[in-house]
Amino acid sequence: MPFTRAYIRPAALSSIQPISRAARKPPSDFCICLILAFILATPAARGDDPPADLAKRIAQRETITQAARNNYTYRQIVELQELDKNGGARGEYKEVRDIIFSPTHERTEQVIGHPLLNLKNLIMTEEDFRDIRDIQPFVFTEDQLWLYERKFRGEEHMDDVDCWVLQVRPRQILQGQRLFDGMIWADKKTYSIVRMEGQAVPQIRTMKSENLFPHFTTLRRPVDGDFWFAVKTYADDTLYFRSAPQRIRLTIRYSNYKKFGAESTVTFENK
Repeated sequence: MPFTRAYIRPAALSSIQPISRAARKPPSDFCICLILAFILATPAARGDDPPADLAKRIAQRETITQAARNNYTYRQIVELQELDKNGGARGEYKEVRDIIFSPTHERTEQVIGHPLLNLKNLIMTEEDFRDIRDIQPFVFTEDQLWLYERKFRGEEHMDDVDCWVLQVRPRQILQGQRLFDGMIWADKKTYSIVRMEGQAVPQIRTMKSENLFPHFTTLRRPVDGDFWFAVKTYADDTLYFRSAPQRIRLTIRYSNYKKFGAESTVTFENK
């Protein structure tokens, strides 16, 4: 979006004070016994260790998820608002798009009606639409593993699921590439991604123009009991252009998932 916010907080620095010689007395046998008894009686705080090939397992599951999602039709509603200093909307872009299959069984997109476009300061670019299609509903498949550095960031109970937390960052970004930089939460049992937070990169700045992109969160929910598909992306961020900062609010809703050839639909209500 022509006219971001750091989302990973650095760990606090620890302060280690030198121990005085007077404090370096060897502990008594009684103290050692008490310490060992306490350790044995206390449950481990670390939790489970992740598998050594965690990223590969997530990518394998994502490859299966993508193949399944490619057999579903669904509706995608995109709303982008420019906000004033008081948080009120002063410009908006909105479109409704159905991802469907043609009579020849080819997957295609169909815009429903005419998009609403009355943005005052921002311009929707090719990169914005690529991000809406590929980055906001990011699928971390096996063929993308080599593109990203991966770092294990612990475990967390997220969206009622026990998850591994993995940070992924591009190794390098080639001309014209759009990649994801952020965190993903994967189900510890199935390795399905249930949430992701981050940003589409790179930010594009030249001497004459700027094309900036917000930090966002994408939520997934299980469809047909097997696969976790994106149901909502949201962002509320300020884009710091050289001319002036611009706060934006982005919402993308994915609904009416229906397996091609099936009669039933899966609809999510996102508020």
